[in-house]
Amino acid sequence: MPNTSGPGRPVACVILAAGMGTRMRSGLPKVLHPVAHRPMVRHVLETARAAGVIRTVVVVAPGHDAVAAAVAPAETVVQAVPRGTGDAVLAARSVLEGFEGDVLVLYADTPLLRPETLARLVEARRAAGDPALVVCGMRPADPKRYGRLVAAADGSLDRIVEFADADAATRAIGLCNAGIMAFDGRRMWDLVGAIRDDNAKREFYLTDVVALARGHGWRCAVIEAPEEDVLGVDSRAVQAEAERILQGRLRRAAMENGATLIDPETVFLAADTAIGRDVTIGPGVVVGPGVTIEDGVEILPFSHIEGATVRRGARVGPFARLRPGADVGPDAHVGNFVELKNTVLGSGAKANHLTYLGDATVGAKANVGAGTITCNYDGFDKHRTVIGAGAFVGSNTSLVAPVTLGDGAMTGAGTVVTRDVPADALALSRAPQTERPDWARIFRERKAAAKAARSKPQR
Repeated sequence: MPNTSGPGRPVACVILAAGMGTRMRSGLPKVLHPVAHRPMVRHVLETARAAGVIRTVVVVAPGHDAVAAAVAPAETVVQAVPRGTGDAVLAARSVLEGFEGDVLVLYADTPLLRPETLARLVEARRAAGDPALVVCGMRPADPKRYGRLVAAADGSLDRIVEFADADAATRAIGLCNAGIMAFDGRRMWDLVGAIRDDNAKREFYLTDVVALARGHGWRCAVIEAPEEDVLGVDSRAVQAEAERILQGRLRRAAMENGATLIDPETVFLAADTAIGRDVTIGPGVVVGPGVTIEDGVEILPFSHIEGATVRRGARVGPFARLRPGADVGPDAHVGNFVELKNTVLGSGAKANHLTYLGDATVGAKANVGAGTITCNYDGFDKHRTVIGAGAFVGSNTSLVAPVTLGDGAMTGAGTVVTRDVPADALALSRAPQTERPDWARIFRERKAAAKAARSKPQR
């Protein structure tokens, strides 16, 4: 990708994030709704960063402190009254006036935007003819509601016509306005500051800058992007569509990087998921944010992983759950119906069945038996359990934290461990076993007789 932030022409961007998103029917600002576990506005910020943008200003609505917090450390400005896209961009003037590079105008509800598209916009802005601005266009399958991009005789952009104002010939144009623009920062504020609200809605439309630029004798240009790249999310249904598209991209990227997804359509990843080579992921696996899966890992079906690291050669699942803070060591095994939370499982350690390990450190090559739990919460505070290297934890052991099981130590099945166990020692807490001869037979006979007596007819 070309370097769009060279020393001669730096790139800034204005991200419009002040929309109310009423069609989302939500108390959460629209731009904070997630796609692949990342708020939409964060997707746009990451895309801008990847494209070489050195300065970002996010336009927010009054009282949207959560949006400002989500975009930090990017600068924010407030659009005091919602008076259209032109007015929203003008709110950034106090921050960017005097900036002599190129300025991108982006929308916070376009999470599928790619850095390549922004790079092409900036290239076109710097191309021969020195256009004052470049507009991103698309050719949607259903263009009805979009404004049309009308070309001049020389192929430059002549004007943008809103659908409601377009005649039949203009509506027949397939190239539609995607809204995203790249401005020459030296001319931007002359154009944006000249927008007027002399229209039916009394709003300041950013699209008017094309006509204003042409009035100055300045050239305008257009590039095309795929419709899905500039998809604007304005409803829950479109959010679901964006999720579907992005999941497809994430799956393809994982497979192109050397991972095997046995049934890709059933695997769900997060935008920040890091997956190494020779990883195999089975059907029904869900990966939340903050996950790193190193080379050679096998994730068996129907496992759920979030905020965790799975190291080289480890094996997880099926039906395993790794919660935030889980760190599965090299060649370690986490088996079916095992849950780890804030737990380090050492190299080669195993917890293969029906186990909960919370706030624990498990040493290398330790074996944790089925039904084991760390009792890490006392109703007020969390406490840590340490299981030493090579230790063997018997089935159905309860480890009441804080407690340490030394290297090579063992616990008998059903033991409740309430104090530290020295290295190589055996801990037992169950009562001695006793037997009562014929007790079971006598019990059954007594029960059967009582049942028969109850079923006799009464005289």
